[in-house]
Amino acid sequence: MALAAVKGEKTLAELAQQDDVNPNLINQWRSRLLEGAPDVFGAEPATSEPAIDMTVLHAKIGELTLANDFLSGALGKAGLLSSAKR
Repeated sequence: MALAAVKGEKTLAELAQQDDVNPNLINQWRSRLLEGAPDVFGAEPATSEPAIDMTVLHAKIGELTLANDFLSGALGKAGLLSSAKR
């Protein structure tokens, strides 16, 4: 219906009567179509990278470092870790 309004082959009153819709509503649809058309056919939208929370990443690095150190020490004490990997 918005496309028909843009084409202008029929008046808003004729389109409204044809589908029993308020002409103001058709006009709103037409306006939205015209406003949004450049987005559909325009340049590729820029992909926004998600925000990276460095605090969370640093905390995870610290957590993994502690786990690695603990496991390395435990395996070393148990004699299961070669001296080259200590």
